[in-house]
Amino acid sequence: MTTPTPVLTEAATSKFVRIKEGDLDLQLHYNDAGAGTETVVMLHGSGPGASGWANFNRNVAPLVAAGYRVILMDCPGWSKSDPIVCTGSRSDLNARALKGLLDALGLEKVHIIGNSMGGHSAVAFALANPTRVGKLVMMGGGTGGPSQFVPMPTEGIKLIGALYRDPTIDNLKKMMNVFVFDASSLTDELYQARLDNMLNRRDHLENFVKSVTANPKQFPDYGHRLGEITAPALVIWGRDDRFVPMDVGLRLLWGMQNAEMHIFNRCGHWAQWEHADKFNRMVLDFLNN
Repeated sequence: MTTPTPVLTEAATSKFVRIKEGDLDLQLHYNDAGAGTETVVMLHGSGPGASGWANFNRNVAPLVAAGYRVILMDCPGWSKSDPIVCTGSRSDLNARALKGLLDALGLEKVHIIGNSMGGHSAVAFALANPTRVGKLVMMGGGTGGPSQFVPMPTEGIKLIGALYRDPTIDNLKKMMNVFVFDASSLTDELYQARLDNMLNRRDHLENFVKSVTANPKQFPDYGHRLGEITAPALVIWGRDDRFVPMDVGLRLLWGMQNAEMHIFNRCGHWAQWEHADKFNRMVLDFLNN
């Protein structure tokens, strides 16, 4: 008799853990699916209302089906994790939170997939904990610093700031219209769910604004240290990314010792969502080989 495959939903995989890592003492929310011997951790981006599940719900099932345990960490200050004001490096804060989560779960080594802020956090974690990283996948993030070709801050980053300051459905739609290449794929249900996530945690919105006011450079430039990362890395970018331009991804490819890159045409800042099927196949091939 075969055991029925559990349904992968946000609610069914939702868990909490208390972490203590350095000066951090807070409760993190995470989603935990699958039971493989190897674990893939997914780190979400920094947009208002973001969460691990919202960012990666199109990518969990293929990894679980391939035999991986998949963990989606909600970073401090997002979704159901505890609020925080970050006056230093958000990348390093998230890296310390991830270390605390892995320690609490008894996980020594993991693969990491990071989108946008999650990419920055993955690099920060790899630099601080090189022996605990298997392989890295980064989309739309990984290091700070200016684009050589696009005025900074970019169009998308300006729209994120406006949405944090005034969280309305109109400002959300303005941001999301730039977020993906083809906004016609975004449903009213998706917009409403994202808005509800934002308005349910106004403390997160207010704390992010406070954080940026205290330190505008939340995501430092790791360009000068990328050569320290020896882990195999897959850099995935959207040609039409209006949040983090494609030449930033080329800096990752240039800087890391063992990196390769794929660029999607007709793709914005959310490659794992916009091109989910091909993204999932590429990531599984990269992790398995």
